[in-house]
Amino acid sequence: MSDLTGTRPPSLGGVVPLATVQDASAADTIADGLVAGGLPVLEVALRNDYGLAAIERIAARGDVVVGAGTVLSVEQLRRSLDLGASFVVAPGLDEEVVEAALAAGVPVLPGIMTPSDVQRGIRLGLDRLKLFPAGVAGGLALIGALAPVFPGIGFMPSGGVNPANLAEYLAHPAVFAASGSWIASGERVAAGAGAVEAAAREAVAVQEAAA
Repeated sequence: MSDLTGTRPPSLGGVVPLATVQDASAADTIADGLVAGGLPVLEVALRNDYGLAAIERIAARGDVVVGAGTVLSVEQLRRSLDLGASFVVAPGLDEEVVEAALAAGVPVLPGIMTPSDVQRGIRLGLDRLKLFPAGVAGGLALIGALAPVFPGIGFMPSGGVNPANLAEYLAHPAVFAASGSWIASGERVAAGAGAVEAAAREAVAVQEAAA
């Protein structure tokens, strides 16, 4: 078993699509589109009653690395892992959630917004953190201010990341990944797997150009 310290799981590098999945058909549409678009990774937000079921359904496919997002408690964490989640993302830095994830040997990305948050993450042994909500908190300007103070810490901006600023985020040396909900938005899912695929391909192209 391993923790996040000194590691960067391949599934969490570059673009990490985020989705609030509404039902079984939406889960299939999103997964089909991501696989076809060359971006087989998904953070499922636990913001509704279907989140855990979606994790189980997508994990069972075996062709998408699926993680649990918006994890607010150790109970949610454990249920997500039992159902097949491969990584955990939280909106804030809850020490109990982080410690439980590390004890389980899964990557965990707690949300941070301030230097104090970063220091708390470092004390827990983390060197990869989620900046949330990035757009409200200051985005690249905040990352640019934090990076020199905390060398070696990688950030995944989430909240306010979109196709217009994705390349700029990924080009920053302190950014190891960027989370975005536009790839599997409700509108795209309603339009079908092809719409999700198209957005995924565009994101992959931006990711490859920034590498």
